[in-house]
Amino acid sequence: MLYLEDLTEKINGAAIEVHRTLGPGLLESAYQECLARELTLRKVPFEKEKNLPVEYKGVHVDGGYRIDFLIDNQVIVELKAVEAVLPIHRAQLITYLKLTGHKVGLLINFNVRQLIKGIERLAN
Repeated sequence: MLYLEDLTEKINGAAIEVHRTLGPGLLESAYQECLARELTLRKVPFEKEKNLPVEYKGVHVDGGYRIDFLIDNQVIVELKAVEAVLPIHRAQLITYLKLTGHKVGLLINFNVRQLIKGIERLAN
């Protein structure tokens, strides 16, 4: 579990750098592209827009779900650029964790003055 703590700290640092550079007020897609660049510069392995298949009673259901980032095949990162994080945003990340079997996720809302207040760590 110590590795996951180190990894989430690296992700947080990259996200804080993006927010420090850009500030709040942009679209989620802009933050996603910039975070991908920052993770690459920091040599943190990731997959972006990873397809999330849903299976229901033995049938593959294509719901078009995509995980914003899967970092080092360990941590799911869901990005937001919203006025306030709602319970549905947390539920989305928890569901992604349950469906994939991953243990830790970060919900990062870039639409805040200080990013540290926009980062939530959730566990399955």
